[in-house]
Amino acid sequence: MRIVVTDPDSCVACRDCEYACAFEHGGSLRREASRIRVNFYPDERVCVPLTCLQCADAWCVEVCPAGAIERDPQTGAVTIAAARCAGCKMCLLACPFGAIHFDAVEEVARKCDLCGGDPACVRACIADSLQFAEVDEIAETRRRSVDARLRTTLRRDREDV
Repeated sequence: MRIVVTDPDSCVACRDCEYACAFEHGGSLRREASRIRVNFYPDERVCVPLTCLQCADAWCVEVCPAGAIERDPQTGAVTIAAARCAGCKMCLLACPFGAIHFDAVEEVARKCDLCGGDPACVRACIADSLQFAEVDEIAETRRRSVDARLRTTLRRDREDV
């Protein structure tokens, strides 16, 4: 299964991903309509793009009393059928990552649906902070990245001695 993977180290907080998502899903450039959020922490100089991780055991699916949340068999994305959404916000409470948002205008929950397998946010990311990748590939890439950082840190520590 493929998901949108974020790399906060390379995010420049341009928010193009938010605008692309909002436009893809509603034809507007209202960032509030986006299903991806860029959290910006100016004091730490860190930007963290956050979107749904498409959990294998998605709690949002389990708690939805209207049965509006289900997994798309073709993309593997956990999706919300707006027509069936009761607007109860139980899914927002159930998501441990805060990746579901409430659209106050439409009175329904919204989350990443992977744009049918071609995420607009990934296409719009100018810093390559977002990737659409296989979950297994992500783990290996992250292991290599952490390994490289550890080696660099260890080398610096040895040089300081």
